[in-house]
Amino acid sequence: MADDASRKRTVRGRKITASREQKATRKSKKDLARKSPSGDRNGDSLLSDPKAVVPEPFVETDAVESLQERITGWLEADQPVHLIGPTGSGKTALALSAAANRGRPVVRLNGDEAIDTASLVGTHAGGERYEESDQFVSGVSKKTEIVREQWVDNPLSVAVREGATLVYNEFSRSDPTAHNVLLSVFEEGVLERPGKRGEDRTIDVHPEFRAILTSNDVEYAGVHEQQDALLDRFVGVHVGFYDDETEREIVASHVDLPADDIDTVVATTRALRDELEIAVGTRTAITAAAGLAVFDGHDADGEFDDETLSNVFTDVLAPKIAGEGGGDIDELRSRIAETI
Repeated sequence: MADDASRKRTVRGRKITASREQKATRKSKKDLARKSPSGDRNGDSLLSDPKAVVPEPFVETDAVESLQERITGWLEADQPVHLIGPTGSGKTALALSAAANRGRPVVRLNGDEAIDTASLVGTHAGGERYEESDQFVSGVSKKTEIVREQWVDNPLSVAVREGATLVYNEFSRSDPTAHNVLLSVFEEGVLERPGKRGEDRTIDVHPEFRAILTSNDVEYAGVHEQQDALLDRFVGVHVGFYDDETEREIVASHVDLPADDIDTVVATTRALRDELEIAVGTRTAITAAAGLAVFDGHDADGEFDDETLSNVFTDVLAPKIAGEGGGDIDELRSRIAETI
């Protein structure tokens, strides 16, 4: 599929390459960091050590570094950053990498339909009941039953109080009404906790608190349109699909395949991206490469035969058209075969 010129892989900027031993060492260090307490003086298990959230592996080329610099710059300017782009384009990895680079604790949150205000700020979690006995005179006692309510802080409260970096993944999958509490956080520097009583009903936002949010493009299913008043307080950084050089490096960092095979996988992925109406992201290339590493279908010339490529990419992309009105699997298979 690719001529000799297209197989020359030059990387401008840094590139991560590692042996399996090096990757195992990095994984062990990350596992150790995850088990270590991080900013836990208040018992908040939601806080993660920044070293423990760095994506593994994470490839840096000029394209990746350019996006990282934009995200980091806006965070330094104390602006919430909203990463927007197609599924499988690497938004979450970018967000976690940028959060880790700050060196502050990280709080992660995944959006979905079940997220409400309490899921963000906290809620009552039952009560503690006990008795106090007062001995007034000999032989006479008074017992008083006391109920103390227990409040549990959730990700947003923990992040704003501790000055952590909040990584809110799939932000637009949550109901917009749940995000009303964010308005006062970004505008006034105060978080209100509905349902919490007393003087500590509000939390002053820590000066080191920052937020990175990720969302799919509006045309994706399950995406809610958020309120303009809130979106006006974000800066939006669009994350598209990377250039072929970067995609090759990303796939190579995840799957142990010869360079020529990775070139074929990425070239096929990019061709299908142009031909199909569904999203064909870098994640598709990684999954297809993992499958091709198992289903060895090389022809006499040492290249993947078309049937193997068609079968693997059909299996990888079939879930995207599954369900009522999703599409015809035979038509998908035919279009993939034609493209290859």
